[in-house]
Amino acid sequence: MDRRQVLAAGAVGMATAALGSGTAAAGQSGGVHGEMAAGLGAMADALGAAPTVVDRGIGWTRTRFLIEDDGVPYAVDVVADTAQRPRSLAYLLPGGGLNFTANFFTPRERNLAHHLRRLGHLVIGITPREDLATAADIGAGWGLAAHRVDARRVIDAVDAALRLPYQLIGHSAGAALALDLAGRGDGRRLERVVLLDTTGPYEGEPAVRAGQARDAFQSLIDQGSYANDPGLEGLLARALSDPDGASPVPRPVDPTTRFTNAGLAHYALIRTNTLPGPANWIYRQGHAAGTYTFGASPAEDRFTLAHSPLPVWGEATGDLGSGLVPHALLRDLCAIWAGDDATYRIAWDRIRAEVVWINMELGRGDHPLGAHLIRRNGNRHVTFQVVPGYGHGDPVWGEQSDIEVWPLLTPK
Repeated sequence: MDRRQVLAAGAVGMATAALGSGTAAAGQSGGVHGEMAAGLGAMADALGAAPTVVDRGIGWTRTRFLIEDDGVPYAVDVVADTAQRPRSLAYLLPGGGLNFTANFFTPRERNLAHHLRRLGHLVIGITPREDLATAADIGAGWGLAAHRVDARRVIDAVDAALRLPYQLIGHSAGAALALDLAGRGDGRRLERVVLLDTTGPYEGEPAVRAGQARDAFQSLIDQGSYANDPGLEGLLARALSDPDGASPVPRPVDPTTRFTNAGLAHYALIRTNTLPGPANWIYRQGHAAGTYTFGASPAEDRFTLAHSPLPVWGEATGDLGSGLVPHALLRDLCAIWAGDDATYRIAWDRIRAEVVWINMELGRGDHPLGAHLIRRNGNRHVTFQVVPGYGHGDPVWGEQSDIEVWPLLTPK
């Protein structure tokens, strides 16, 4: 037995101990725990990685596999219920610059991963490789295809080990990845593709703007610039630690004055589409629903978030790794929005699983062409709907998302 097998065996033992700490139903616990330990062991063998228990609570455990190949590793998190056998798998694919913890495991006790676990899914979060990378690690080849290869490796390995039906659930860029996987994989056990606030091709003037954004990101790549840091972590950290402090950013109503740290964070979240950058125009309003009213001075500005509290945003961004977004990924997303199949093509005609597409009114809004393309190619199991009053991040972090959004992910 080599060292990796020894490590995997020891880690599986730790996972079994964690599973044993749950409150399993009488007469069922041994079977569930034994099957889960065996499943983790099979996944360890298939992934070639040793599992590590990173968190646990009443009725659940969270285990991480670190996939170390091709230089920079990437993380795979498994959230398991300790009181019931999983009936299927739910792969969670984070948005650009986010990881599984930030996107789907925040707040710790009330999050989308736990919601799906309680429904009987074994939750598997695949964090993009750039989360553990430095800017120097990221190159011109870190586009959507590279993300698909990493995710496909995990899905194929887990499928070989567990052979359970599965669904793909993605948010933002992760939803585009879910579409790409669904259009290119064999799909034998893929049952459903769930898309949270993403965009297929635009029509008219937005498609032209998407093409311009694609060209802007390609130009950055040609100049040797391969990644972007949106800076949300620092922005929110300052807003929470020193809310009344002066930021360096001028207020649009009076450029001689500066936003407070709290004001700037709220403005950036609520009015994202007014910020500079090649792709901020894609939001109907912003990352978060809310209101911002300018006062006579920065201290008199009034602002509030409608659904997702600022501390939750801070918790999510505080759990980020690098927070970097590869320019090649952004270029490929813009190509999809522009309908530029020569740069990047989603195989709309090969998506045969059920598709549940849920956009946010103030996020990506009502742009259903991607859903229509899937339907036009013979898939009758496609729904598209828009949640009113929600921003881009609100479906995962909103205080009422478990009532107003999450039930829509698993239609009856």
